[in-house]
Amino acid sequence: MIEIERKFLVTNTTFKTKAFKQNSIAQGYLSAVPERTVRVRIKGDKGFLTIKGISSASGMSRFEWEKEIPVDEAKKLLILCEKGGINKTRFEIKVGHHIFEVDEFYGENEGLIIAEIELASETETFEKPDWLGEEVTNDERYYNAYLSKHPFKNW
Repeated sequence: MIEIERKFLVTNTTFKTKAFKQNSIAQGYLSAVPERTVRVRIKGDKGFLTIKGISSASGMSRFEWEKEIPVDEAKKLLILCEKGGINKTRFEIKVGHHIFEVDEFYGENEGLIIAEIELASETETFEKPDWLGEEVTNDERYYNAYLSKHPFKNW
């Protein structure tokens, strides 16, 4: 139940030609405080409820619990969420032995593209594609919960 991931800005959109899967995502937060976030998400035709804990000092690791819920329930929970939802398309790209999830944001966060990779340990190595830019793993401004309250367009 510990998620280990690293985040990077994306320098160009060439990753789209390598994507083997993509989904639209709409999400909101029932709680978006750093100590615990409670997220409701609709990804494609599925609903999810996710609870995340505070990040480690490195920003790479944190507790994560996620359960699939009926999409009609997720839609109802989205209505209860705090102001400021997130809308994005997620592209999945295989690079070496890993899968990068690349999120292209819309609405208030238009222009932002972030790549994430989940790892087995904080020291695991991985292949970096040419479209991967600056690492922002420990920069809380790039957390979706932060973006929901402080949109990228206002930076």
